[in-house]
Amino acid sequence: MKYVHMRILELLRENNLSKNKVCKDLDLQRGNFNRYCRDDFQRIDANLILKLCDYFHCTIADLLEIKEEN
Repeated sequence: MKYVHMRILELLRENNLSKNKVCKDLDLQRGNFNRYCRDDFQRIDANLILKLCDYFHCTIADLLEIKEEN
């Protein structure tokens, strides 16, 4: 079964950023942000996608990818 993977953890590592800094900078609740980091979501907030792309200076394709469950 396929699922959408948000590459947040990878982008955090690439940019040497912490979850706390991103949450503070983007005014996000840490619990909700952690769910996105774990791919534990049913829907993706379009405004969040825009914020993350702007923040990481990336495209949607850099942020999201389709993966196959093991």
